Order: sequence, then structure tokens, then C-alpha cells
Amino acid sequence: MYSRQVLQQFQNTRHVGELPDANAYVQVDNPGCGDVLQLAIKISQGHVTDAKFRARGCVAAIACASQLVDMIMGKPLTALQKFRREDLLTALGGLPETSTHASQLAVDALSAALKGAIRSNR
Repeated sequence: MYSRQVLQQFQNTRHVGELPDANAYVQVDNPGCGDVLQLAIKISQGHVTDAKFRARGCVAAIACASQLVDMIMGKPLTALQKFRREDLLTALGGLPETSTHASQLAVDALSAALKGAIRSNR
């Protein structure tokens, strides 16, 4: 059902927790399935220097959040503004059709966090 990458992210999540000195913190949810994702990012000199998440939801939601944070660490904001759901799906080896909502939740969280970080740095 799930790819090896999805199961690996789910079973070995990294970057879980709080980030008290975050430049941006967001919480997004999917009312249809009940998944909730909290994402906090810290930015310095135009790059993500740290990020943490907390997720409540299905295997795919947790795996997507973990993979997302892996993918954004150290990246410049300019590159992250072009981040697409397909980038996440490719890194995870795909998701079953019934679970693709989890990848959109992660990308929505990143988009909202970037908007918050840009506003706070003005």
C-alpha cells in the first residue's frame, strides 16, 4: 500500500517537536479527514536553519510532514517558494490516491509558514 520511503519516514520521524524561536508557526488542518499539521520554521540569512513539526493524522500525513522538513532544511526561501506537491510525492515514492490529501496538507503548511516568515522579516 505505502512505498518504502513513506514507511521509513513514518517509522523514523525526525524534526518532531517545538521550535520556540521560530520565525513562523502555522497550523493547518483537513476537516474532511481530521489530519492536523503544525509547522514551525526558523530562517536566517534567507535560508531555513531549523524546522519542527507536530502532526496528528494518518501514516501519510506524518510521513509527508517528516519528508517535508527533511527537504526544506538548509534551503533558501527563493527555492522553497517554488516547492510543489509533486516534489514531495516524488521524494516519497508516491502515495495511494486515497492518501494524496496528506501531501497537499504539508505543502499548504509550508506555503503559509513562508508567508508568515516573509511578513515577520519586513
